[in-house]
Amino acid sequence: MKFEVAKTIREIAQILGGKIVGNPEKTISAISRIEDAEGSDITFIADAKYLHFLTESAAGCYLVPTNLDVSEYFDKNFIMVEDSRKSLNYMLNMIASAHRQKFSSYIHPSASIGENCIIAKSAYIGANVSIGDNCVIEENVILRPGVVLYNFVKIGKNSTLHANAVCYDEIEIGENCIIHAGAVIGSDGFGFEEQKDGSWIKIPQLGNVRIGDNVEIGANTAIDRALLGSTVVENGVKLDNLIHIAHNVTVGENTAMASQVGVAGSTKIGKRNRFGGQAGIAGHIETADDVILLARSGVGKSIPEKGFYFGAPARERMKAFKIEAVINNLPELKRDVDKLKKAER
Repeated sequence: MKFEVAKTIREIAQILGGKIVGNPEKTISAISRIEDAEGSDITFIADAKYLHFLTESAAGCYLVPTNLDVSEYFDKNFIMVEDSRKSLNYMLNMIASAHRQKFSSYIHPSASIGENCIIAKSAYIGANVSIGDNCVIEENVILRPGVVLYNFVKIGKNSTLHANAVCYDEIEIGENCIIHAGAVIGSDGFGFEEQKDGSWIKIPQLGNVRIGDNVEIGANTAIDRALLGSTVVENGVKLDNLIHIAHNVTVGENTAMASQVGVAGSTKIGKRNRFGGQAGIAGHIETADDVILLARSGVGKSIPEKGFYFGAPARERMKAFKIEAVINNLPELKRDVDKLKKAER
């Protein structure tokens, strides 16, 4: 990703508050991955296990933590910072801000807007957007092409809905949210009652979804409306692509979930939880604050204490790893048991 204007290493170090090791006047024009970096690029190293990349990398400058010893790489240029990841993120945001498309007050002629809507003058309504009746679109909201809002939807200030995102009736989205392409907010929960003959009767889903401030929801993620009351995604939650949140779930503030996580109905997720990819959480249970689930873990009962958990069923991480080690050794254990049985005969 290129800088809008090339900068010297000295200028970058001043922006980041870093210390220069090497040539401060070298010009840098882009940020790149360390594997792909060229002479005018800056890249980063997070810790010592990545130092081996320096022997082959051609980058013009490296962001590195102050606790790394890079003295043997005298032919390289470095900016020493307290946290190289945070410094990189700061630079990425700086570049993204310069390149980001600027949106101003606009309603595309092809947009369809229902009755009794309140739309702030500063909102941007893209092509083929469909807005139902009685919707509220607050200041600086951006609705990209193909967004569909049913009736009584409220979108808070500075929020962006990307192409083809859909909000069903009575959905509330807070401020500074990002809803990515294809996300569906407020579709019916999986509510059916089985009959004696094996057929099913649909249970009407009459609740809604409430999403807090500073939430990001990934592409093609689905969040179901509640049976009654609300499915709630609290402030600061970050959801990856292809996640399913079922009806009447509450997701605690600042929780983050990786792709393909599934949370079944009426479960309450604590604050600051971290779920790895493909983790599955059963319905009608709770997790404590600060629970971390490693990828592909399966949770069948409540987790009352914070910590790291792994496996299906999910257990405390170290206990789960010990069980996995035993399972891996089962062929050898069986062989030894068979030998003992033969010896007894």
